[in-house]
Amino acid sequence: MLKYFVMTVEALISAAVIVGAVRGLAAVSSQRMGRLTSGIGAAVGLLGAFIMAYLKNATKLIDTSMWNLCIFGIFTGLAVILLILAPINKKPVSAAAAVVCGLLAGVMIFYALPDVAAYPYSILVTDRSVLSTGYLFKLIGALLGVIAVVLTEMAVRMGTLRLGRYQAYAVTALILIINAVKSVCAGLGIMLNKRMLEKLSQDAKHMVFELVKDTSNKSNVFVYLTLAAALIIPVIVWVKSLRKDEPYDNPAQKRKIVKRHIVSRRWAVLAVIGIVLSFTSFTVLEPITTRVVSLSPVEEAQEKDGSICVSFEQVEDGHLHRFAYVSPSGIQIRFIVIKKPDSSSYGIGLDACDICGETGYYEKDGQVVCKLCDVVMNISTIGFKGGCNPIVIPYEIKDGEIKVPIDGLMEHEQIFKNNRMGKEV
Repeated sequence: MLKYFVMTVEALISAAVIVGAVRGLAAVSSQRMGRLTSGIGAAVGLLGAFIMAYLKNATKLIDTSMWNLCIFGIFTGLAVILLILAPINKKPVSAAAAVVCGLLAGVMIFYALPDVAAYPYSILVTDRSVLSTGYLFKLIGALLGVIAVVLTEMAVRMGTLRLGRYQAYAVTALILIINAVKSVCAGLGIMLNKRMLEKLSQDAKHMVFELVKDTSNKSNVFVYLTLAAALIIPVIVWVKSLRKDEPYDNPAQKRKIVKRHIVSRRWAVLAVIGIVLSFTSFTVLEPITTRVVSLSPVEEAQEKDGSICVSFEQVEDGHLHRFAYVSPSGIQIRFIVIKKPDSSSYGIGLDACDICGETGYYEKDGQVVCKLCDVVMNISTIGFKGGCNPIVIPYEIKDGEIKVPIDGLMEHEQIFKNNRMGKEV
């Protein structure tokens, strides 16, 4: 769940900030026209994103890198046009600026959303069933990420609306410039990979390569700068809401002004929460979700009478224990044993499941967790079919030992085909 939350936030947050800022600027530039064009642009971008998600995953019609190159070029061009038009406070020009804002909003949604929109399909490829626990948790994580990003976009948009015309322009311009530089560098990287810069001299190509390499290795810096620029919006809104010198003619007008400031501060707080949460996602949550979990070592067990025998004394402590049989072809077939809490019975199963394969399980804070999808197992259900539970294997308990037939393990040899002796799990 956490992994897909982080992936969703990281995929969408820059686009959300841009969309929020340009939609707010559109309304500031030309209220009626701005709201209309930015709303239409966002709706068209949303529809296009879902169509693109389908084309990317169900067909071979889309060359993603070339599409991205086109989008980077369009975004940069529209950003330059908006930077020229937006400061001009004349009706025809303001209306044109509002149209450009709508186009920018649509382009950013069209670019950022398709991969996230395809999560239900891509998750299904590994989980195999929409009814599985793993599928549900991953989908909930992605949905929570979308909600967080949408709320951040709303807060940035409503904050930009509450700025003065030139304040809104300055902050939006800063956000656009940061991301235009990012787009140019990313576009140059695609052009290098596609050998579209062959006519350049070697020195020029080397300079472009170094630029692309540096910006690619530090791509998160652009996100941090975007979030920092967006943070200016709630700060200004909050400061403006503290003004006490606004004139009013009667108590009713005063209450209206006070109410407006309260609402402004609420939007400012929501924007700060969204921005801080996004920054935390990159700096704190991502390392957690991408950390490599090492499985505990395989413990020794006796092989006798065609079975792997595990004594009660080895597994009496209630912790997860891992055992294995090495097949004649050198494949290590692992299984786990854990004593169930407040019980004399044991949870026994293959160190693999039908959903996630042979990635295995590990113990964390007294819980058994799937290494691949982070789903926490109910220890009481280990040994039963269903969800991300370990694959059921035959065994018998006799003479103070747990006996797992080798024939039963060999039936699952193919699952561990990539786990030959000498290779790390």
